[in-house]
This record gives sequence, structure tokens and C-alpha cells, in this order.
Amino acid sequence: MADLDFPHLFLPTGPDAIEYRNPAGGGGEFDLPGGRQRQTHADRLRAAFDGAWSEAATERGERQGVALPTKDGAYLELESAPGFDLRTTSLEDRGAGIELLNVRDSHNENGDPITRATIYIPSGKHVRLINKIQRYRDENTASDKPKNQKLVESIEAIRRAVLQSFWYDPIDFLPTSEARAWCEVWLIATDATREEVEAALRDTAAILDVPIQDGAIHFVERTVVLAHATSDELEELLAASPHIAEFRRGKETAAFWTDLPNADQAAWVDTLVPRLSVSPETQVSVCVIDTGVNNGHPLLAPIMADGQCDSVDAAWGTADDHGHGTGMVGTVAFGQDLAFHLHADTPVTLSHRVESVKLIRQPGEQADPRLHGERTLQAMARGTLIDPDARRVFCLAVTSEDGRDRGRPSSWSGAIDNAIFGTNDDQPKLCVVAGGNVRDPSEWQAYPDANFTISIHDPGQAWNALTVGASTFLDFIEDPELSANYTPLASAGQISPYSTSSRTWAAEQRWPNKPDIVLEGGNVAVDASGFGSQFDDLSLLTIGHRPQDALLGANFATSGAAGLAAQMCGRLWDAYPSAWPETIRGLLVHSAAWPEAMIAQLTSPDASATANMVNLLRMAGYGVPDFARALQSAASSLTLIAEQEIQPFEKAVSSNRAKDMHLYRLPWPVGALDDLPADAPVRIDVTLSYFVEPAPGEKGWRDKYKYRSHGLDFNIKKPTESDHDFVTRLNSAARADDGDYGGSSVSWAIGSQKGRSHGSIHRDWVTMPAIEARECNLLGIFPRSGWWKERPHLGRVEANARYSLIVSVTTQNQEIDLYTPIAQLIASQIET
Repeated sequence: MADLDFPHLFLPTGPDAIEYRNPAGGGGEFDLPGGRQRQTHADRLRAAFDGAWSEAATERGERQGVALPTKDGAYLELESAPGFDLRTTSLEDRGAGIELLNVRDSHNENGDPITRATIYIPSGKHVRLINKIQRYRDENTASDKPKNQKLVESIEAIRRAVLQSFWYDPIDFLPTSEARAWCEVWLIATDATREEVEAALRDTAAILDVPIQDGAIHFVERTVVLAHATSDELEELLAASPHIAEFRRGKETAAFWTDLPNADQAAWVDTLVPRLSVSPETQVSVCVIDTGVNNGHPLLAPIMADGQCDSVDAAWGTADDHGHGTGMVGTVAFGQDLAFHLHADTPVTLSHRVESVKLIRQPGEQADPRLHGERTLQAMARGTLIDPDARRVFCLAVTSEDGRDRGRPSSWSGAIDNAIFGTNDDQPKLCVVAGGNVRDPSEWQAYPDANFTISIHDPGQAWNALTVGASTFLDFIEDPELSANYTPLASAGQISPYSTSSRTWAAEQRWPNKPDIVLEGGNVAVDASGFGSQFDDLSLLTIGHRPQDALLGANFATSGAAGLAAQMCGRLWDAYPSAWPETIRGLLVHSAAWPEAMIAQLTSPDASATANMVNLLRMAGYGVPDFARALQSAASSLTLIAEQEIQPFEKAVSSNRAKDMHLYRLPWPVGALDDLPADAPVRIDVTLSYFVEPAPGEKGWRDKYKYRSHGLDFNIKKPTESDHDFVTRLNSAARADDGDYGGSSVSWAIGSQKGRSHGSIHRDWVTMPAIEARECNLLGIFPRSGWWKERPHLGRVEANARYSLIVSVTTQNQEIDLYTPIAQLIASQIET
């Protein structure tokens, strides 16, 4: 392997910003069901609408007659024809107060796919929809087509909305009419109205005797509160409030295990304690958000003062009664090197400080009704106050009990995305999140099939977080008594039996590929029957939370893997203290690769290249990071980094449009590449890391209701392509939004058809002959659509977006120096 001795190179000059101009051509077609008889269809929809409106009016009168709080309007549900979409973009009429609340993909009684949408119409404004139906029936456009054809013909049925029209979790999670459960209430609210809307809902709930927990989470056009209600009480809230967009079941935190040995380890620890310190120059902290910490532990006392510990509830204190938090702090502090440090006799100086904020007292706190998203934001805020000037990595290994969201943004993941983007404080952040675990021994018996089907747990689907799954290289049981009866389940280099995935997430929704990376999470041992158990031999070594009983303990699963990732981030940030959080996240992803054993495990010679790539990305992200490559370049492996802002969109007369593309003419080691044989393989890696501003809420995340504020993507010039043709191709790619990359491109390993553009971090690579690689130093970054562009009333059309671009050029010939000439060139540019 090449010696990785050189710091990565940050580009001192920015790109050329070229205004995007849409080539001639229209948008995509909206398919409509055939065979509509215009008058018959319009009359049928009008009758259905009138019936639904009449039912709502009757209910209003009955409630007002007994002095119950009553909304002044109606919730209606519209349904598409089987196999077709609804024209949801035409359902909302904000000027009239008609709100599109949610959009749901479902199936009818025959199993055919349908789309359902729920809208709210204030009293007196129902004539707006009636008029659209009537104009469709009686009037034509200038092109002699029925007016409002796409909207009206896309509607198969109209009915009064019911509780199930607002429920977004599996129906089994809906509370019964007898027993209350904690449920998230998603309210329609803007910055101008959210205080009034939340207060109105709380007043209404008080009258109805429905408890509402203190606190709320705020998103673009949504506020989320937590209600303790039966299904009947949720229906009462719907009858009373005009501001409800959806309901979801409140999340319960996962159970963790810690298997702590009860042996005398004091002799080991005593030799390490006097050698421990934290670098006084470091500007970096890693903040563990978990069950607290027992920082009096001999291995923590020298590196973690009381002032580095806090709690979201002062009454809890900061101590760790469970053990998970202390074990996580040990992993974040020492990584996988604790055993080495215990055996060595050299000083151990940590490159980052370690902090703790207590988020929960015990995993699985079912009685605590607070929104996990709100509480996590509190924890991040309290962590920031420990040292406001620090560059901080947050590490969250607390997840929900299940993966029922299947990629869909939740209040928890959305709150994390908001915090990372810096929505409320303009301070982008770095947050590492565990992906959640396969933890039932019966599920281990189905390894690795269970890992394909058990989904990443909330909030691991957060777009902006670095979500970490688990791999393992621990395949040796040292204890002879155990090894006689147990064998490791996974082989070295495979997916850990604990790891979850995004393999079952709906591809058409374009959710991110999660996890982003995988790191050591331990292995499981199975007996002759196939029953699995967790042993310390197959786990990470960390510290114990009860030093009087056991100074050392075990960490494992995606929690341990997330701790390792957070430690790596802290070390990287210490090495590059001026880097953006987008860059630190990007460097770990950029350095990752799939071990051969993992490729063999997750791919099949009988499957297509696309299917195999999707399996790898959704099971293992981009693979196992190589920290040495993340940290430094080599003479034969050059890494360039650019941190810039781009304006993705601009206002236009008819509709908003894409604005800027960034073109980089990268400093390129042409002379060194020319010294290689013409056919010598050269690999070019590109990673684009940025954060999106989220807009959670079930409006379908398509058309103008996208979750992401914006998207970005990249491409490089082909060896035989002119600069002009390359720019033209990027224009086409930007116009395609989420489609291909504008015609023929270089042979990317992932490319557009395998999900590269999903999420907010994109990586790809291409290998080509040196004679071609020398011509590929022109790289373009272009915008993809998002709600900034499609929702102009929110005032973010012309907002700027940050990104980090990381490009590596690598040759197998370690005698070739790609690095030095480019380092000298950049140094001269800085001097001038």
C-alpha cells in the first residue's frame, strides 16, 4: 500500500459559476386514465363532493348544538384511478385556504396501486373545487381540451376523510378506542402562524380532555406535538381542529444490552491512567447523546471533567445507571485501540475532547412521552453550551425499537436533519447516528436474509446524518470452552449479524441509501442448533459503567460502530480544524470500500449489475472507511477538496428555475500521468457532500412537495468531449432533475440507474487508461429540484447551498508522484 504521508489539498480558488439555461423542450407528461365520459365523470364527482360536504356540515351542526369545539370547514379524501397518480399539484389553493395535507400511496381492495390525498377546505371555499369540476364539464381551453382535465380526470373518488386518512404508520399501531397511546399530531403551520396554531390545538385538546405533552418540533409548514389519545379522541381532534395534517404513533427507544465481565482488571487500568491526556491544542469535541456517563471511572477522570457532562433534565443528573452511555463514551474516546493502550507503556494523548449529554435514563423508557426529536434537539443545544466555540461531532446511538418508517422521514429524523442543516441557528453540524440493530436471536438464525429485510431504525433515515451500520472482522472465539460449542456466525469482512439496512425501502421514493458506511460492530456466536449469543470475544472492548464491579466491558452492534465513526470524525476534524462538517462526513464516505468477503456475500453472479450495486449500497453503504486514506494523501493517490456555496435556483417570470452550475478546472497531474504507460489504469473518485433543509410531512415527496430543499449532482468531462459539449450535457442533466446524467457519460461504477443521486451525499468512481484520465479534469456540479424551487411562497427560492467536493486521483504505480506538482501549484496560487 502507498505511504499516506501528505495532507489533503484544499483548492484555494473557486469554480466558474455558469448560469443554467434550460434547453428547449417541455416537461414530462402526466398520464390519465382513458375512457372518461366527460359529463358522466363530472356529474359523478360533483355528487360525491356534495355528499361529503353535506356530511361534514351535518356534523358541524350537531357539535355546535352541544357546544363542542368545531372546525369551520371539512377534511376530504380524494382517490386516483387504479394505476394512476392524482394531480396533487392542482389540489392546493393557498389563497382560498385550501390545504393539501398528505398524499399516500396505497392499494384498493383488488390490490391495484392507487394514490389518496387528504385536503382541508374552509367553509365557503368549497365552491372553488366545484367550479373546477363544472368548468371541466362545460368549458374548453384554447387547444379545445376540457379545462382542468388533468386534475379532474385524475380523480376517481371523493369522500369525507376519516381517521385512517391521517394515519401514517401501519394500522396495527393505531390506538384502540379503549386505551390511550402517545401519538404525534402534525399540524399545518408556517412561521407566521405556528404559535397561534399550536395554542389553538392545545386549547381544543384541553376542552376535550386530551393530554398534550409540553414541547413541539417545528419544520417548514409543519409543527409536531405529542398527544395521549385513544382512536376516538383522535377523531374528536379531527372534528374540532382545522390544522391537522397527519397522525403518527409516538416512538419508543430501543433496548440495549451490555455484557460486562466481572474480573479484576484494575492492574491493567492503573498502568494506563497516568499516561492519559487530551491534547491542549484541540478544538474538537465529540458529544455522546445517550444514557449519561460515569466520568469518575479511572479511565475517564483524566480526560472528562464534570463540566463536560450534562442532561436534558437536570433532575436526572448526569450519571449513567444503565451502562450504555459510559460504554459509548469509552468507544468514542479510545476507538478500537483500548486493548493496545492497556498493554503499551507509551503516552496516550486524545486528539479530541469527549462530552456526554444524558438523553434517556434507561433504554426503553415507555413512560416518557416527550418527542424524541425535540429532546434530541435539547441535548444538542446543551452539548453546544458545554463549549460553544468547539467543533463538535454529535454521536447518537439511541434509536427506535423498530424500522417501520422504511425510509420515510419522521419527526425525529427530520429534527436531526433540521439541526444538522442549521435551520434555526445557521450553524451546520456533524452528527453520527447508529442504524439500529437486528437483536432477536431468532432473527440471527436467518442471517443474512434478516439483515436484508429488517429496516434501519428511526432516526437512522436522516438524510444529513452519517448513518452507521455494522460490519465485522471478529471471527475468532478465544475461550476454548466456548469455541468448542460455538462458532462465529459471520466470516471476517462480512456484514455484522446486528446490522440493519434500507434494502426494503421503496425505490420509487428515492430515499437515501442507508447506512452510509459500516464499521466494526461485533459478531454473534451460534451453537449447533443455530441459536445465537453475544460474547465478549466477538465484541469491542470498552469501559464498564460500574468500575467497582468491572472496569472494562463490551460494546457491539451499530452502537459500537457509530462510536468508532464518531471517534474517526473527531480525529479528522482535529487534523483539518478549518474544514466544514460536510467535508469531515464526506472524507469518511470517500475513503470507504467493500471488503471482498462483503461483495461476495451481498452480490450474486445471477443478478444484474444494477441489482448487485443496489444490494451493496442499501446493505453496507459505501463500505468500511479506511481512516488512513480519509486522513491523508499519498504520492500516488492525490486528494483535492473544495468547499463552496452555490445558488441552485432563481425566480423567473413564469416559474422558478435552476440558476447556477459550478465548473471546476481541477489542477491535474498531467505530466505524471503522461509518465505512465498509456493503458495504465487510473482511478478517479468523486464525493459530493451537502446538507438539505428538510420539509417533513406526507405530501408524497414528489412534484413540488419534495422533502429536500434542493439536490446537487456532479459529472466529469469525457476524454473526447469539448468543454462546450460538456456544459451542454450538464444543462440536460440538470433539466432531467433526478434522471440520467444528460446522455452518454463516463462509465461510472454506480451512475444514475443505481441510486447515486439519492440522499445528500453522492460518491462514484471510474477507472480509465492514463491517456484518457489526463483529459478529465473538468468537473461540473449542477442543481436538482427541491422545495426551495417548487414552493416559492416559503421565500427560499434564491437561497444559497453549501457543499464539499472531494476528488481523488490514484494510480497503482507507487513510483509515480501525482501529489508534489499539484501541491506546489496550489502553494504558488496561495502565495499570489
